[in-house]
Amino acid sequence: MRQERGTQTLRIGSREMQARGLPVGFWTDLYHRSMSVYWPVFFASAALIFIGLNAVFAFFYWLGDKPIANVNKDLPLSLFYFSIETLATVGYGDMHPQTNYGHLVATVEIFTGMSFLAVMTGLIFARFSRPRARFVFAEHAVVGMHQGCPTLMIRVANARNNTISQATARLWLLRMEHTIEGIMLRRFYELKLDRQEHPIFALSWTLFHAIDETSPLHGATSDAIAASDTALVLNVSGVDDSSAQHLYSRKLYGRDDILWNYHYSDIASFSDAGRLIIDYSKFHDVRPETAPMPRAG
Repeated sequence: MRQERGTQTLRIGSREMQARGLPVGFWTDLYHRSMSVYWPVFFASAALIFIGLNAVFAFFYWLGDKPIANVNKDLPLSLFYFSIETLATVGYGDMHPQTNYGHLVATVEIFTGMSFLAVMTGLIFARFSRPRARFVFAEHAVVGMHQGCPTLMIRVANARNNTISQATARLWLLRMEHTIEGIMLRRFYELKLDRQEHPIFALSWTLFHAIDETSPLHGATSDAIAASDTALVLNVSGVDDSSAQHLYSRKLYGRDDILWNYHYSDIASFSDAGRLIIDYSKFHDVRPETAPMPRAG
């Protein structure tokens, strides 16, 4: 999420949206920012804060009358190094406070250093311990014939190749609709899946939604999908058997990500020894239907 003055730009899937009019306060949600930024940005920010704090305390030492003993001729740099040793509670012993003013500044800096270390330890632990799913979603959702009925299909895989217990999938349809009063609203419809639970999700899982008379997609065409700004949101969750942590992941398909009259290419085969082979290099591949799909409705 990017922030401009008075504007927040959010990226959900491949779509960007702007939120305006909300108060943008950097310090009011600092924990969320610390948890959501990329690791390089996180460590770079922590390094800048660390350098900035040491520079500030070095300046306070410089204001005193020889508050630190055994400082060499390069006064500002030596005070900066002493500040680093104090903030990190290292204390090599060659330089030490020798006045009440020096001890006072060092006391404040040690307390600041202990607090900074505690906060950094907590944030790093929280970031490392946060469960992350490695679910792979097909680049496109496809609509084709399945069991004699037009069907929306989405393929999902578990990239860790371990077992996910109690795996559950929920698929939602989002589209713009007009009310009787002519007001445009974004409506949400849950699409019923043929099987929305998987007992041992370990390899690949194809989700099916039959576009029958009960489906919100009944009678829809690719042109109608584009006109109503339709999108699909797929939520997949489960328990990782290796860590016993609850995993969750989401995929958003825009109107251009839904292919009509297509099927997924087969990724399963058998070796000469009779072993099942899953070829993930073909995971995103699709193929057109041999015959045009009859229009639902």
